Amino acid sequence: MTILQILWFFLIFVLIAGYFVLDGFDLGAGVLYPVLAKDETERAYIRRSIVPVWDGNEVWLLTAGGALFAAFPAAYATTFSGFYLAVMLVLFGLIVRAVSLEFRAHDASWSRVWDVCFVVGSFLPALLLGVAVGNAFAGIPMAANGDYSGVPLLGLITPYTLLVGLLGFSMCLTAGCLWIALKTPEGSDLRARARKLGGILQIVTLVLFVVCGAMTLGVIRPAIEPAMWPVACVFAVLFAIALIVSIYLGRAKGSDLGAFLAQSAGAVCLIGLLATSMFPTLVVADPAGVGASITAATAASSEISLAWMTGIACIGVPLGVVMAWWEPMDTRKTWRSMERKHYLKWLSVLCVVLAVFGAGIFAVGYQSLSVGRVATICLLVVAAAVLAWLSRRDRP
Repeated sequence: MTILQILWFFLIFVLIAGYFVLDGFDLGAGVLYPVLAKDETERAYIRRSIVPVWDGNEVWLLTAGGALFAAFPAAYATTFSGFYLAVMLVLFGLIVRAVSLEFRAHDASWSRVWDVCFVVGSFLPALLLGVAVGNAFAGIPMAANGDYSGVPLLGLITPYTLLVGLLGFSMCLTAGCLWIALKTPEGSDLRARARKLGGILQIVTLVLFVVCGAMTLGVIRPAIEPAMWPVACVFAVLFAIALIVSIYLGRAKGSDLGAFLAQSAGAVCLIGLLATSMFPTLVVADPAGVGASITAATAASSEISLAWMTGIACIGVPLGVVMAWWEPMDTRKTWRSMERKHYLKWLSVLCVVLAVFGAGIFAVGYQSLSVGRVATICLLVVAAAVLAWLSRRDRP
């Protein structure tokens, strides 16, 4: 395996961890919506707590899927085709959930219908994504060409994969409780119920983790790399410590923020445990099938593709952060014009940096020159010049 293949293997799990932490709490809040909220005022508190963040949180899932497609297309093809019906149910849930949040604010007469859609749309991804992860870890039957050869959807539900799904589901519910407790008024009944239920769910999560670990070691017996065993054990211990600390901070100290942050750290440790336990395998093959497991080495894109992806990530992420936080100082100009000018300027900078990065690949001898590659760099330079001209020409 190459350094870039290893890098992107773990970067994809970083994106999954980001989604698990950030979208996990609002999925959990959606599932617990009818359980914790007893009247319209309390339901409004829960909705308002996640409305500003839910759509941004889902970007982590889209980015993880896009990164898997670009870095490891063979693994993407197997998982998204084999788990097609499950993926469609997840997407259906996310779409219905988004629609219900937007439409409920505009049509009060359909509020009950949108509330049901909100709960169902939160439940499906919270459970099914964990079941899919359990299948990728435990092993799925694959044909010789790498296609999934099992029964669609129902073939993915086994006692172990359902247990993994329930563990992820319980983590989402716990994070949802802690988030609601953090975002609702101090002394309110809703906050008290969220704190109480969150503590119970944390105990349930620890029990599910122990049972899942015992079943993993006793029944599944994954082929963990010897070098990864100590790291996996560290992540398992840190996960348990994080949840215990979260329980302590929530109950003994009354710190909702501390409890939520410790719970989020536990979610990161759980994904770290998954990554180190699977490395370097992306999709485990069932021994009963004829296909082999899909690893980072066998599924990876070309080195030049991974190099370009690394460069774009190293450049685009910092630029995106700068663009998100940069605000024009001249309030006399209209926001729409300033926003357009702002993005044109930064797109020009991005094109210049990508052109320099591409030229650097050739300069160090990583790849040889070709007509297509030279043309790509020239087009980036031309695009940068045009965008810079447009940003200077664009006036309010």
